[in-house]
This record gives sequence, structure tokens and C-alpha cells, in this order.
Amino acid sequence: MSENEKNIEERIAYLEEKVLKLEEQNKVYENDQIKLFQTIRNLYEINQQAMESISKIVEDQGKLDIVQSIIGARCNNIRYELCDPKRKQYRYPIIKDREEALEEIIKNKKSIARFGDGEFGQIFGQDRQEFQKTDHKLGVRLKEVLYSRHPNLLVAIANNYGDLQEFMEHGADAIRCYLEVDDMRSQHLALLEEGRVYYDAYLSRPYVLYKDHNTDAPRKRFESLKEIWKGRDVVIVEGALTRMGVGNDLMDGAKEIKRILAPATSSFERYDDILKASLAHAKEDILFLIAMGPSAGVLAYDLTVEGYQALDIGHLDLEYEWFLAGEGKRTAVPYKYNNELEGDETALKLHDPVYEAQIVEDFS
Repeated sequence: MSENEKNIEERIAYLEEKVLKLEEQNKVYENDQIKLFQTIRNLYEINQQAMESISKIVEDQGKLDIVQSIIGARCNNIRYELCDPKRKQYRYPIIKDREEALEEIIKNKKSIARFGDGEFGQIFGQDRQEFQKTDHKLGVRLKEVLYSRHPNLLVAIANNYGDLQEFMEHGADAIRCYLEVDDMRSQHLALLEEGRVYYDAYLSRPYVLYKDHNTDAPRKRFESLKEIWKGRDVVIVEGALTRMGVGNDLMDGAKEIKRILAPATSSFERYDDILKASLAHAKEDILFLIAMGPSAGVLAYDLTVEGYQALDIGHLDLEYEWFLAGEGKRTAVPYKYNNELEGDETALKLHDPVYEAQIVEDFS
């Protein structure tokens, strides 16, 4: 074989080897292309599914917007529907506001007994408050007070049954939930007399419930309340750890202060002794301020029957402490019993010579 033929054969072998390699590379390319096309198809399908989901979301959002619009319209219009005179299944108690109550208390020296969840709970035999265990006799006495027609006693109920727009949202929601459980609204209305005039029990809660807590309005409400005892001799009947006006200026306008201490909890167990002691320290034009749970309304009533002005005014001192703290919420008050803030149910020991000198009876 000539040298030339040998070169030609080598070139042919080389080219055949290159062709084989190219064919192998082409197969790899074809496989990659198939995979690429499959990936593109998968992406296309995913895109289609995403577009369908987006379309459904947009459609659902449109439906949601319509539903929200309908619900909004219903909520806005319900006040007119419910107040329509043709509807007779709803009844709202007649409740005069705090200004009218204050006028009766200051000008006409009326007494007041307040009814809230604790008092109604006692009447219904339900446990509502840790500081006063359920007592059948107390429930009977409270019902007597609720139906009393004594001309010098204002019967006050919490203004919870209608418009709540003046309250903080969390407070309004708590009221709504309370009235919803066990159909409490119907239970209340079954007790309350249609056509009777009541007064606002939130008279002694001027601060933490209200949306205007960060304005000057609470200060004005407290100043109005201070006019009640300005220049007057006062007997404070309170739970042993209530300490009304101690450490603040709430009671500074009073002429003289005496204190009768009741048990910090379940004060009704000593009720007869407390009433007897109150009458022993009574005199003409004396003012009784009472803060001892559901028993307070009963004592206010009994003292009114005896011819004295007596105000069930529980929670007022705590409200004043919260107002002075200026946080728009319930805060810890270390030296006072605070049943409305979890973890603050105990009070630190207090040594205050002025406060101690005011205590004339102690049933704690």
C-alpha cells in the first residue's frame, strides 16, 4: 500500500470517529431538547394553573367585596330597622344620663343604688365576682332594692342595652359578649320594669371605658363628682383594702371623713353589723359613700329608708387612680384591692396615720 493510500485510510477512520462522536453528541442534544421542551410544557401548564387561580382569586375578591358591602350596609342600616315603631320585640330601658343623676344627688340629695353584672348575678344566683360569693339572701335584698319606689333613691343600671359608640371598642365588645352569653339581655329585661326611669350606673366609672379618655372630659367628670361631698361630713363604708381617696386628692373637698371597714370579700356576711355601725355614726346631713361590692346597693337603700343620703359609688377610686396614671387603661394600684386587673387582687400593707385615724369601725 502506497503512502498516499495509507493517509487516505487514516483520514477516513478519523472522519468516521468524528461522525460517531457527532452522532453521540446529537443524541445528547436531542435528549436535552426533549427535556427542555418538556420543561417548557410543564412551565406552560403551571402558568395556566396560576392564571386560573389568579382569575378565581380576582373573582372571589369581587364576590368578597360585594359581601362586605352588603354587610356594611346591613350594619349601618340596622339602627333604623330596629328602631322602627312597627317592631315591638325590642325594648330599651329608660336610662337618664350622669348629669341628670348628679343634679338629683347634689341638688336634691338623692341616694343611689347601682346594678351591674355582679348585682344581677346575685339575683340570678350566678357566680360573677370573686369578691362576693353567691348569697341567696343578698339576691333577695337586691331584688327588693331594684323594685323599690322610695322617692329619695335613684336606681341605676349599666347603660349597656343600646348604642355603645362612646365606649372603647374592647369595652363595648366585652359588654356585647356579656349580654350574649345565656341570653343575659333577655334576663335583665325580664327584671327591669317597662316605662320606669333608671339612672346610669356608670356614674362612678368616668374614665377607662370611654373613648374620650385622652381628652379633658374625664377630668371634668371627676370634678363634677367631687362636688357631691364638697364641704360635707362623710362616712365611707368600704372594703378593708379599698382605701378610697387614700394617696390621691379624690376626697380632699370633704369636711370630715370617717371610715367603716367591711371585709374585703363577701362583705354581706357582716351586713347586719355594718348597718348597725353606720346608723351609730349617722347624723343630720351626713353623706354615706359605699364601696363594698353588691352589698353596697342594699346598704344605700337601708340608709335611705332611715332618712340619710347614701351613695353606692364603688370603683370610683380605682377609676381615679387610673385617670391619674394617664394610660387610658386599668393599671396596677399597689396599696388598693383591684379585682379588675389580673394579678393585682392583693394590696400592700399601708401605714398612713391620717387614714388610720379616720377608721371608726373595723369588721374586716
